[in-house]
Amino acid sequence: MAAVLLTRHGGFDALEYREDVPVPRPATGQVLIEVAAAGVNNTDINTRVGWYSKVVRDGTAGTDTAATVGADDGGWSGDALDFPRIQGADVCGRIVDVGPDVSTARLGERVIVATMQRAGAGDRPFATVTLGSEMDGGFAQYVATASSETHAVRCDWTDVELASIPCASSTAENMLHRAGVGAGERVLITGASGGVGSAAVQLAARRGAEVIAVAGRAKHPAVLGLGARHVVDRDADIAATLGADAVDVVVDLVGGPVWTRLLDVLRGGGRYVTSGAIAGPIVELDLRTLYLKDLTLVGATYQEPGVFENLVEYIERGEIRPLVHAIHPLAEIEQAQREFAAKDFVGKLVLVPPSPSAE
Repeated sequence: MAAVLLTRHGGFDALEYREDVPVPRPATGQVLIEVAAAGVNNTDINTRVGWYSKVVRDGTAGTDTAATVGADDGGWSGDALDFPRIQGADVCGRIVDVGPDVSTARLGERVIVATMQRAGAGDRPFATVTLGSEMDGGFAQYVATASSETHAVRCDWTDVELASIPCASSTAENMLHRAGVGAGERVLITGASGGVGSAAVQLAARRGAEVIAVAGRAKHPAVLGLGARHVVDRDADIAATLGADAVDVVVDLVGGPVWTRLLDVLRGGGRYVTSGAIAGPIVELDLRTLYLKDLTLVGATYQEPGVFENLVEYIERGEIRPLVHAIHPLAEIEQAQREFAAKDFVGKLVLVPPSPSAE
């Protein structure tokens, strides 16, 4: 089959497009999916360049040469990756084979796959494995994955539109779930023009929250169209613009030098939730702000049962919509990732592998 192999941590030369990769066989508890489309995400690039290594202290831009990352410390989970690895945290496709214990009734289902797959039990309840990181993902014509993490979706969306959803939207929904965002609350969302941020705007508005988004000025109209009530320029002083104690929840994907100002705009008893740090992972916290304002800080990676399933229901009920900026053939993954890194768009980029039937 055709697939893109990540051969090591590094630049684009670490990606190898090949057409002779063996098709995986579904093991016990697995299904085999013929991939129709796969979205591009921050985590694909972060994993490739080794950004998750604790030796990296900068933001996600320009990290190809920002640090020397060892093969044993650049994975999402903190463990070493097995190379070569097929990345791709988003998958939409159709089930074409099943493992020995999976019902053949699943054959032919159009599905999306949970990116963050639960692996914990006993004393490790929050353990996860990530599609395209600890296990092979969607940058290929076929992928084998857990049947329990593979969800049929019945809607009129295209395959490309469905492929824009799993990683970014489940991350956003999980952040809102973990922070307990409810109707009538004021929610500040940073990085609101990206895949996760734009999904968070839609999903928070769906919950009845008043959304204040942060994005570059040229992207304000698009973000307002997703359901934001107000948009603040990303270069503005957030605290000066909104004032102190202005929001109930901060949904942060940016981090970096302005992080402390985000806590200033939280009301007493407010909640801060993060699932990213594109401007930098190292921040300064004044503990007095934390305890004197009775704030709650939440890190959100593990997804409780129901989070991804709820997302599927939102799609089927027409409560959210996809936002696809561009489509690229899988062989053009370097071009797609360069476009992604430039961040001159709102929404998602999606890769399409060659159809096996056309070969």
